[in-house]
Amino acid sequence: MEILGILIPVSLFLGAIGLAAFFWALRARQFDDPEGDANRILTKEWDEKPRP
Repeated sequence: MEILGILIPVSLFLGAIGLAAFFWALRARQFDDPEGDANRILTKEWDEKPRP
């Protein structure tokens, strides 16, 4: 049971890092093009470098 004293803070710390990374990705506009990928997957044209 003593290991829980270590594992609980470590898991909370790692969860906080993941949450911070998610909010950083939101602020860096990583998720701004939800329509582009959805439309690109339906086309039959192969494009190595998709349009911005």
